[in-house]
Amino acid sequence: MNRKWWKEAVAYQIYPMSFYDSNDDGVGDINGIIQKLDYLTSLGINTLWLCPLYQSPNKDNGYDISDYYSINPVYGTMADMDELLQRAHEKGIKVIMDLVINHTSNEHFWFQESRKSRDNPYRDYYYWRGPKNSREPNNWAAFFEPSAWHYDQRTDQYYLGVFSGYQPDLNWENPKVRKELYSMINWWLEKGIDGFRLDAINLISKVPGLPDNESHSNERYVFSHKNFVDGPRVHEFIREMREQTFDHYDVFTVGECGYITPEKAKLYAGEVGNEFDMVFIFEHTDYYKEHGKDIKKLKEIISRWQTELHGEAWTGLCFSNHDLPRIVSMFGDEGRYREESAKLFAMFLLTLEGTPFIFQGDEIGMPNTYYQSIDAYRDISAFKLYNRLKKEGLDEESIMKQVRVFSRDRCRTPMHWENTKNAGFSRVRPWLQVNEKQMTINVEDNLRDPDSVLHFYRKMIDLRKKNPALVYGEFVLVQTDQEGLFAYKRRLDEDEFFVVMNLSDQKKTLITRDFSKGCNILLSVYHDRGVLEKTSGMPFITMMLRPYEAVLMKLL
Repeated sequence: MNRKWWKEAVAYQIYPMSFYDSNDDGVGDINGIIQKLDYLTSLGINTLWLCPLYQSPNKDNGYDISDYYSINPVYGTMADMDELLQRAHEKGIKVIMDLVINHTSNEHFWFQESRKSRDNPYRDYYYWRGPKNSREPNNWAAFFEPSAWHYDQRTDQYYLGVFSGYQPDLNWENPKVRKELYSMINWWLEKGIDGFRLDAINLISKVPGLPDNESHSNERYVFSHKNFVDGPRVHEFIREMREQTFDHYDVFTVGECGYITPEKAKLYAGEVGNEFDMVFIFEHTDYYKEHGKDIKKLKEIISRWQTELHGEAWTGLCFSNHDLPRIVSMFGDEGRYREESAKLFAMFLLTLEGTPFIFQGDEIGMPNTYYQSIDAYRDISAFKLYNRLKKEGLDEESIMKQVRVFSRDRCRTPMHWENTKNAGFSRVRPWLQVNEKQMTINVEDNLRDPDSVLHFYRKMIDLRKKNPALVYGEFVLVQTDQEGLFAYKRRLDEDEFFVVMNLSDQKKTLITRDFSKGCNILLSVYHDRGVLEKTSGMPFITMMLRPYEAVLMKLL
């Protein structure tokens, strides 16, 4: 058992724009985070992940950085950032920042210089290519736009931006680029940052020659990750970065590596490796994006990752984040059983191996937000989808139905602090509309209710901190006959915990031999959970679970 402080951490993701507005301009800010540190401490959080605060034109809400060394004025100043670090550290809270180094903003000084001429010293900081057959250099499609190539009339060439034209990709093949980035990373680490979440980091190495994506149709632009994800030099670059930066500090790194598998996770975050300390897993949420809610598949994916990585690699765990649907809307029930399913996924998240990341608002069970008009949205991916479907001739109602499902704004709405105008987030109209239907779901009401989702999170976080088996223990899947039931053990030395969850809106019955020596019920979604019943004349325990009931027990 290789114990590390960051393995035992309970992290909380803050989307600064939507967390708390301290100066009433409609946008969350650093002072707003400072003012809520006591709230986070009371929750049990000891690590914060801050989404980008750097200088940015905010075309993609900060994931388009124009100056790595400056704070975006909408969030405050560098002095505010220094105060946040000091105040957080005084309360025992570590702070990690988002680090976006696959690309910059097209307003970054490096890019502005690179586009001036073909022989500019910064030209090779990015991927510039001439037209091919009077078209783009290849057929790559971008995440947020039809083509990954963007024409610049000044030099009659295209530059590569696999996310959008606002986000040109850095050329990591250029050692000057890498040196610049390492200097910047060390500057922040010297300032006292406790680590980084590295955005889209396995995109930094592209296949040499930038070949066309394979196509089985006549589409002009083809989306495929194979030529720009997990490229031939990606591990070399990451190891070099770690040697030049992270290895010299007591910090941790978590990689956002898209299209990752357990085998790849062992390469990026292996216990004996020298790359990242952990990587996020997304297979369960990626499956949802393609196929919708499938509890059987969710169980299979989570069990496989827990089993295959134990003792070999570490992961960052999340069910929600700024790119994903809210957990109660994705795998739970955002209607009748919202509170129950929110509590269930709190137990789920906090009883798995890996460092748990709670997305702001999940601790009060916030569901997705749905807007009626495209005018209410701010997400560039929503605009891409809307324009594509419009071009295909779909009617407005059908288009908006898809936008509501897939737009990332569904989870980015302002945090609900109070049941007041603008949810207590701001005294003016927020940058993104608050869902008035959700006003009863807020921190203030949760604090008053001892049976609330928020108090359940507090209890579950406390249990995880006090029981190393819930952090480091072996994961043992318990076979169940009924669809919708998920049961497993976490076992370390003499300590053995049993988790059983009903991930459905129907009653389910668990019959098991695992309680032969008895157990103590530590926490249940339903506060009136009674004793377990032994089947007469049989060595079994029968346990009936109500919709979205989850129970954590310690075996004797």
